[in-house]
Amino acid sequence: MRIVMPAIVIAGLVSAELVAQGPSPAPGVANGPQIVWSPKATAPGGWTAPHKPHTKLADLLAQHKGQKDWAETMVDDDTLHADYIAMAPGGKTPKRMNADTREWWVIQDGQIRFTIDGQEPFVASKGYLVQVPYRTFYTMETVGDRPSLRLEVNIAKARKMYPVSATPVPVAGVEYVRARVAGRGTYDGGNKPFVDFNAVVAGTDRTRQFINDDRGVANIILGKGIPPPSPSDKGHFHTESSEFWFILLGQIRYTIEGLPTFIADQGDIVYVPKQRWHLASLAGDGMSARLAMNGYTDLAHSFEAPETSDASR
Repeated sequence: MRIVMPAIVIAGLVSAELVAQGPSPAPGVANGPQIVWSPKATAPGGWTAPHKPHTKLADLLAQHKGQKDWAETMVDDDTLHADYIAMAPGGKTPKRMNADTREWWVIQDGQIRFTIDGQEPFVASKGYLVQVPYRTFYTMETVGDRPSLRLEVNIAKARKMYPVSATPVPVAGVEYVRARVAGRGTYDGGNKPFVDFNAVVAGTDRTRQFINDDRGVANIILGKGIPPPSPSDKGHFHTESSEFWFILLGQIRYTIEGLPTFIADQGDIVYVPKQRWHLASLAGDGMSARLAMNGYTDLAHSFEAPETSDASR
C-alpha cells in the first residue's frame, strides 16, 4: 500500500476511541446516554463456519499459494456476506448488478478496473474502497501482470441481475427469466464511488464513513496507537448485529469475550458475533486503521454501567 506518513502528526486525527462507530443520529433523535437493561444471551453465539474470530491474511495466502483464482468466505450471517477473492490477470466479472442492495469492496492487492454505469472507468489499487448502489450495472477486470485480491461485501441474501446480453452465473435452485425493472440506487447520503484510503491517511481526504446505507455501514476508524486498555474494560456488545473489521493499516488490538487478547495485522479479518463483549484498540507506535462493518445505521453499543448510575429515562 502506498501509504506515506508525513513527518508531523496530521491535524484532526484522533484515537479510535474518539471516532464515532456509526453515523450521527437522525434529526430529532436524542444522543444522550440512557441506563437500561440490555438483553444479552447467557451463552452468546459462537463462531459457526465459515466465521472465525481472526482470519490472518498470511494464512490465506499460504493456503492458496500458486493459485491465481480463489475465493474464501469470511462472513455469512443474517446481516452481511463477505468473501476474499483473488482474480488472475485478465480475469473479468460479467456485467451485473444487485437487485436491491449496495455492494462494496476493499482492494488488498493488484489492480482492478471498475466500469460502473454513470461513472468514468477507473483503476483501483491497494487501499481503494469502492462501492456500487443497487440496480447499477458494473464490471471488474484485473489489469496488470499479477492477480488482484479484494474483499467483496454484500448485504445478506443479495441477488445478482444480469443484462440479457450476458450469461448469468448459475445459482443452485434459481432460474433466470426475462424481466423489466425500473429505478436504481444513487451515491447519496455521503456515499461515493470510491475512497482512496491512502489519501485518508495523508489527510487530504477526511472521509470516515464509507458506507451509509439503511442495511449496511462501513466506517474508517483511524488514529495513532495507544497503550493497552485496562484488563477490566470489556468494551461493549451489540444486541442485534454481529460486527467485523478489515484491518486497513498497522495493527489493531482485540479483546473479545471468551478469547485471549490478540493483535490483527493489515489485511486480516476479525469477526465478533452479536451479544459478545468486545474491545478494539489501536496498537503499535504508528498510525493504525480498521474498516468497521455491520448491518445497522445507528447500531446500539451496550457498555457496562456503574451500579450507582441513575440516568434512566
